[in-house]
Amino acid sequence: MENTYKKAEKCNEELWDEIAPIHVKSYREVDILKEGGIVLDEIELREIGDVNGKTLLHLQCHIGTDTLSWARQGALVTGVDFSAQSIACARQLQQELQLEATFLLANVYKLRTILHEQFDIVYTSRGVLCWLRDLDEWAQIIAHFLKSEGIFYIMESHPICNIFDDTKPGELTITHPYFHTSEPTLWDGSDPDYADDTYVPQHPSYEWDWSLSDILNALLKAGLHLESFNEYERLFFKRFPSMVNYSERWFHFPQYARKLPLLFTLKARKPGMR
Repeated sequence: MENTYKKAEKCNEELWDEIAPIHVKSYREVDILKEGGIVLDEIELREIGDVNGKTLLHLQCHIGTDTLSWARQGALVTGVDFSAQSIACARQLQQELQLEATFLLANVYKLRTILHEQFDIVYTSRGVLCWLRDLDEWAQIIAHFLKSEGIFYIMESHPICNIFDDTKPGELTITHPYFHTSEPTLWDGSDPDYADDTYVPQHPSYEWDWSLSDILNALLKAGLHLESFNEYERLFFKRFPSMVNYSERWFHFPQYARKLPLLFTLKARKPGMR
């Protein structure tokens, strides 16, 4: 299984190295930052609260658009990603915007070997959990990097989304299992990139599915205290053909209003020393 994990992570690194430059050109978020704005949603801003002067570690930061948005909100930010091209793009964007930020090239599971400080906030968001092979270890790493009374926050697509066929328009049909398996799923098709439908990635991906109980139990076992868990009826990309774009960067299912969660947020706190 260890060899499978290594192969999966290597393939995923190659994929994200390939598409990082594509995303710099196709992400609307890059333009928003260059126009002086931020790309964080009002949900995140409200649920996390004031970050001015606080240290923030952003795991799986990709090209750094969220990281730099938190910097623009006054946080002292450190972004981490396993893709060298993603980190290179993030650093280039940081220099262009002249914002204070540190970007580190590292696999999350090896981060403790190169980073030796703790943070007020550990943050991760949007399309991150499927790339993680071990949630228990991930949660332990989060707890390790949090200061006493520090908070962890995640916004992510709801795991229930993973069970549906996302290729056909019309009524949703269940085609995939909900519960986690240790063996990752290989996606080696010819689908266009989620951010640029004119580009078809050349590298495959390996992805893991995690249930809500997997996510919650991993964080609880790591000693974090759950403060909030919320579910929403919108998603940050058009995952299903029948979804409708109802605001600049959000999609929903009018036909499933009040019936189907598409997004969740979670905030947990590391307890203080007694």
